Amino acid sequence: QVQLVESGGGSVQPGGSLTLSCAASGSIRSINTMGWHRRAPGKQREFVAHIRSDGGTNYSRSVKGRFTISRDNAKNTVYLQMNSLKPEDTAVYYCNGDISVWGTSMYDYWGRGTQVTVSS
Repeated sequence: QVQLVESGGGSVQPGGSLTLSCAASGSIRSINTMGWHRRAPGKQREFVAHIRSDGGTNYSRSVKGRFTISRDNAKNTVYLQMNSLKPEDTAVYYCNGDISVWGTSMYDYWGRGTQVTVSS
C-alpha cells in the first residue's frame, strides 16, 4: 500500500508563485515516474508535468517555461514550482507516482489533490 499526500495549494494573484509538494509513503520498493495532473472547474483532468527516475522531465505546453518539476528521491517527494501563475491555472492539482511495493509490480498511485486558485 502506498499513500501520496499533496500540500502547498492555496490562493494567489495572477503573476504570483506557488510550490506544491507530494510525499509518497508506504512499503515502497521503487518509484519510476512521478508527476502532476490538474482538473480545472468544468474540465477534464489534464497532464501538467512528470519527472522520470533519471531526472528527465516533460511538461504540457500550457505550463512549459513557467512550472518546474523536481524530486527528492531520499524523501520520496515530488515538487511543482509554479511561477507566473495565470487564472487558467486554477484547478485541483493531483500528484501521481508509478510505484512498486514489495511483492507487487508497478502501479500508478494518486493523491487526493490540492486546490490552487489564481485570481485578482
